[in-house]
Formats: sequence, C-alpha cells, structure tokens
Amino acid sequence: MNGPALPEPSAPASWRIALPHTTAAVPIARALVRTALAEIESPADSDTAELLTAELVANAVEHTSGDDPIELVIELLPTGCQVEVHDSNPLPPGDLTDPAPMSEPDPWQEHGRGLLLIRTLSSSCGHRSTGSGKAVWFTLPAA
Repeated sequence: MNGPALPEPSAPASWRIALPHTTAAVPIARALVRTALAEIESPADSDTAELLTAELVANAVEHTSGDDPIELVIELLPTGCQVEVHDSNPLPPGDLTDPAPMSEPDPWQEHGRGLLLIRTLSSSCGHRSTGSGKAVWFTLPAA
C-alpha cells in the first residue's frame, strides 16, 4: 500500500517588507525577522539574526537621507537564511567586507561596532548596488 504523496519541493521561502525611514524601524525589523524565521522554519539562530538585522536597519536609517522607506528582505536558504536591507544611498557601507588594518572600534564610543558584529557573527556578508541605492546583506548558517 502506498502512503500519501509527498509535496514537490517549493521555491525558497522569503519575506519582503517596507519599513519606515525612522528609528522606529529597528524594533519593528527585529520583531519581523523573528516572526519570519519562525514562520519559514529557518534553522538559523533567530537571536543573532535579530541583532544583525537591527544593526543593518539602524545604519540605513542613520546614513540615508529622505523619507524613502527601507526594505527588509528575509530568505530561507538550504543552509540557513539571508537577510538584506535596501536603502536609497548608493555609497557602500564603510568597512563591511574589507576592514582597514588596525580599525578596531573605540570601546568608549557609542557607535562603530555594528559592521564588526556583522562581519564576526555572520557566515558571509556584503553589499550590492540596486536600481535605487544599495542592498546590504548577511547570511547565517543553520544553528
């Protein structure tokens, strides 16, 4: 006797959300990435995804001008997940992928450790140009 047919593998699950261009976007993004990873049953570490997403969104809010929304994209990968934050500033993000030698953040400063966290805690990260600015992304492996 045959059992029920197994569903065909589907395309990777993904979420795409527009966020307001305000600091209120940071806690919204944290909650959305937590919810998205739970919904798509991602094997990646949700706490790390929330932290790194918050860093990317905070950078997008701080380093872009205007009222254009920031876009959050979360995608389930076979080996974990990828999170992208799109903004309207075409300039690349500081030292995300190629840190300057001896560029350790000052422990007494409030800012300056976000990109270090992203480089250190993600399995890969980077940025790419888009038609309306740039996308900055990180990938997390399955936990």
